[in-house]
Amino acid sequence: MYDLLDRLSIVEASAFVAAPLAAMTLAQLGAEVIRVDMIGGGLDYNRWPLSKETGRSLYWAGLNKGKKSVAVNLRDPRGRELVQTLATRPGDDAGILLTNFAGLPWLSQEVLEEKRADAISVAVKGSPDGSPAVDYTINCAVGYPHLTGPDTTPVNNVLPAWDVGCGLHAALAIVASVDRRKRTGRGGRAEVALSDVAMAMVGNMGQIGEVQRNGVDRGPIGNDLYGAFGRDFGTSDGRRVMISAITVKQWKGLCRVAGIEQTVAGLESALGADFTDEGQRFEWRKVLFALIEKWSGAHTLDAVGAALTEAGVTWGPYQTVGQMLADDWRASEKNPLFQTVTHPEVGDVLTPGSPIDFRSLERLPVTPAPALGQHTDQVLAEALGLDSGAIGKLHDDGIVAGPVQGA
Repeated sequence: MYDLLDRLSIVEASAFVAAPLAAMTLAQLGAEVIRVDMIGGGLDYNRWPLSKETGRSLYWAGLNKGKKSVAVNLRDPRGRELVQTLATRPGDDAGILLTNFAGLPWLSQEVLEEKRADAISVAVKGSPDGSPAVDYTINCAVGYPHLTGPDTTPVNNVLPAWDVGCGLHAALAIVASVDRRKRTGRGGRAEVALSDVAMAMVGNMGQIGEVQRNGVDRGPIGNDLYGAFGRDFGTSDGRRVMISAITVKQWKGLCRVAGIEQTVAGLESALGADFTDEGQRFEWRKVLFALIEKWSGAHTLDAVGAALTEAGVTWGPYQTVGQMLADDWRASEKNPLFQTVTHPEVGDVLTPGSPIDFRSLERLPVTPAPALGQHTDQVLAEALGLDSGAIGKLHDDGIVAGPVQGA
């Protein structure tokens, strides 16, 4: 956590990954994020994985660190008006809404601007026409599952990469919109579509041009690194390691530690190849893979890793999440990114802060995800100036709720 954006105040009405991630990214940089959810929890409040002890969502806790939680009856017009008022309250660094409920008329830019002319809203969408989509339904449409796996059977990626990319773009859109408003006095709406993020990256990585200019729809190559030398290799103790030799220095270092320098020179002569060329290492990868596999298979993972590190070769062990937690210092409190944090509804969890390391700034303690409705009364009093009587009436009328005791 940092306090770089400590004057910024954002109202979040969202669910799932992209929009909550955008808001959490800003919260970890110091922004006040007021997340509004339906009383009893929104669409993602009980998403798996769950804590075995409490039954609460580890997923929800993971994506809502550092936020304030307000529970509102969003089906009631008075609850909706309360959210609108929060999202348009005055202040140079307020009047900002982040949502992925882009189709709800009561959260439209026009409605917000009726209350504040320079209101800012950023909306995360599935497709640019407003049709719904999730990461899996976008990923299948951009061709990547046909590039993943060992054969022509499409393979999905467990990481919701387009949600991640979309969330980070949405966070950037908020920062850019706030900067623009400070310079021009104008607010406005920005929309980030999951499909646009995905298809833009396919273009950015040269794969649209590859099909259009070369007439090639690339096929799957398993765990091979496309266009360079890299693949997973087995070790004598039954582990697997990813080895990548992209630069000439890395390639020569790999040949040296594997003891194959003379063999590789002979192959270059016999094949008329130049393995200092990245593309040619890829073209002849199957021949070269066999040499590295023979070497790695004769040594333990620790020995392979030590040799590769000494040679300056990029590598990484294949490990489960449990193995990562047990063996990898990067996923521990030895890494300043992590702290063990007690989350109100799930207990102690090794919890990351912002992955950005501002070297000249001190990291602040990681703030846990709130209990649902934990900050309802605080936000109504501090942000909207309501007195205890008005807040009590909203509770009595079922418009808002605080945290559930014993939850």
